[in-house]
Amino acid sequence: MRTLFITLRLFLFTLLVFGVLYPALILGIGTLVPERAAGSPVYHRGKLVGFANVGQAFAASHYFHGRPSAVGYNAAATGGSNKGPTNPDHLAAVKAARDTFWVQNPGTSAIAIPSLLLTASGSGIDPHLTPYAAHLQAARIAKARGAKTGQIEALIAQNTVEPLLGLYGLAVVNVLELNLALDQKFPLKSQK
Repeated sequence: MRTLFITLRLFLFTLLVFGVLYPALILGIGTLVPERAAGSPVYHRGKLVGFANVGQAFAASHYFHGRPSAVGYNAAATGGSNKGPTNPDHLAAVKAARDTFWVQNPGTSAIAIPSLLLTASGSGIDPHLTPYAAHLQAARIAKARGAKTGQIEALIAQNTVEPLLGLYGLAVVNVLELNLALDQKFPLKSQK
């Protein structure tokens, strides 16, 4: 009987902490910083164009392309493909992504293409690339925008976010914000 009573008390304590207090704390934090809790909405000319923390598909040659998504960039259904590295479907998807990248960015060797341009992230909605992955696309975008590759690379550098205090993580570039900067600095004729 004593063991049952201890187990019941532990269950009620755990339920209170993780079922009530923790969710209330997270809700409170979300209330204090609502723009972050809502996925950090990004507006362009007063119109909602996306979220800084949610990747989206860019297929046009004049935009940077982000990571592939196993969930079609659906933030309500996040997740990876959960397919192992020897799964035939996974291998076919990686090959298709590689072939598409080669067609869009000729002259890139297979070894030069980072895996993040060929595989989905664990969430399926990762909005970032490494600066290197963005630089691999600079020549294509420069040609499509009528700019010099060096100008596009400078824009990548301006939009690169270094790790916090240089202690943890990689430098990253937010694809949506980089594409908005492209539209602002090197507008297409149809955007002028």
